[in-house]
Amino acid sequence: MSCQRAALRRCHSWLLILLTTTGLGITRPLLANPPVSVVVSVAPLQTIVERVGGEQVTVTTMVRPGQSPHTYDPTPQQITALAQARVYVRIGVPFETAWLQRFQAVNPTLTILDARAGINLRHHAQPAPAAHDTNDDLHNKSNHHTDAPTAELDVHLWTSPRLVRSIAQQVRQQLAALDPAHTADYQRRQRAFDAELAQLDTTIAAKLRPLRHRTFFVYHPAWGYFADAYDLTQVAIEHEGKEPSARHLAQVIELAKQSGGRVIFVQPQINPRFAEQVAQAIGGRVATIDPLTPDYAATLLHMTDVLLEADTFAGGAP
Repeated sequence: MSCQRAALRRCHSWLLILLTTTGLGITRPLLANPPVSVVVSVAPLQTIVERVGGEQVTVTTMVRPGQSPHTYDPTPQQITALAQARVYVRIGVPFETAWLQRFQAVNPTLTILDARAGINLRHHAQPAPAAHDTNDDLHNKSNHHTDAPTAELDVHLWTSPRLVRSIAQQVRQQLAALDPAHTADYQRRQRAFDAELAQLDTTIAAKLRPLRHRTFFVYHPAWGYFADAYDLTQVAIEHEGKEPSARHLAQVIELAKQSGGRVIFVQPQINPRFAEQVAQAIGGRVATIDPLTPDYAATLLHMTDVLLEADTFAGGAP
């Protein structure tokens, strides 16, 4: 209950800021050819917009590297940027559910571009793994697209280069609609970015093709689309968005032993203590990789290399 009251207090405080900002009558600067002002929810989206938009856009990112979308609140400076923005790119991170209507109250002309449009979304919900599950069982449980209405949608689309190619096309179309004078520039940049993404996808697929141990373990299930793209299985320590029970933790440890898992991936925004417990129990290690970093390609390649190193370290494990 105390958490709920704190959340309400934050909402009331920010509502006052929103109303105050609206009353300031903030207007966009009058320039001959002003760049398109874009606000995005997370840093990987900033990279996508900047690669397509180039010098014709300015981008503000709400959740900065090191922050968590689950506990994030906008700053007054970001509210001001929103008041002057032309586009907000959403991806479905938790704070957007509570804040999106307030963003539009500050800026009624704000265009909302939903980066998930046209993409078959996966869900986080998965049954607790059983020690006797086969690899096929695990793949079906962990890498699935379900219509269950209560399951939380996985918003980490950018962990798949194939999906980023789709998002970049949407960004190009939106920017061209708002700024038709630079349509050719947006098309040129998007095509160049698309070629890079296709090469990145090919490189990762080739590296991971000989991987023997194709189940990997994470605390927070942020790598589901990456797993889907490269025929891997992601198993999360976190259970239904909460800290794992002792039973679930024991099941994950047993599964890691059986599958040859030797590395547990965590994000810097998350306390690693449960991941460290699993790593200690299996004689493995914890690897910190931030899926929210703007250095998109380097992060995916680093994830790939750590998986390959762990595969070698696992040796003759099943």
